[in-house]
Amino acid sequence: MGAYHTIDLELNRKFTLVKAHWDSVALDRLDMACDPSQHADLAAVIMQEGLANVCLITASMTLVKAKIDVNIPRKRKGQCSQHEKGLNKFFESVLQAVLRHVNFDIVKCVLIASPGFVKDQFYDYVFQQAVKLDNKVLLENKSKFVLVHSSSGFKHSLKEILQDPIVQTKLSDTKAAGEVKALECFYTMLQTEPNRAFYGIKHVEKACEAQAIETLLISDNLFRTRPVNRCGSPPQVSNA
Repeated sequence: MGAYHTIDLELNRKFTLVKAHWDSVALDRLDMACDPSQHADLAAVIMQEGLANVCLITASMTLVKAKIDVNIPRKRKGQCSQHEKGLNKFFESVLQAVLRHVNFDIVKCVLIASPGFVKDQFYDYVFQQAVKLDNKVLLENKSKFVLVHSSSGFKHSLKEILQDPIVQTKLSDTKAAGEVKALECFYTMLQTEPNRAFYGIKHVEKACEAQAIETLLISDNLFRTRPVNRCGSPPQVSNA
């Protein structure tokens, strides 16, 4: 529901977390809290020539997983080979950082942002290498890469990127943008069209019998009820 209990924990001060019964769901949540990268479904590569920040973004924080700083020789009249070699070396370092830190099974979108055409050159390099090396992870997730403009390759440019309405539209299915969207829709419907929003087992069962359910929300207590028969017969789920 977006509500939290808070307690102050001082840095390096030990504390004990007590729970009467630890089930698999609670342990999974604890693991996720200890390693935020396991539930960061948005990644961003903010770059300019010679500088890149690879970030993972959760609903509440931004983690800089890698910073790549490479000196690229300037272009000189009639001599561009050194510049191109330096640029390819830089792109390779950024690509390896992405492969090392971005879990494509979790991440739904990878933003590549830069001023000018650096983002386009990097994108082309990534998929040229993917084809050359037959990297199936990159090829299968090509649709997740989104190119956007930024004013620089520094981390602070991420704020302007995420505020862009076009980017927000593309990120609408990530946790960072819509973690509680379904619940908000339910509350809105309950206020504006109460005849279409129902809660409680009996009312939901009646709606199910009438095949009138568009979205079904299951509370955490019901999800982990043991035995299930305590709440009636096990629910039958079908795709419509």
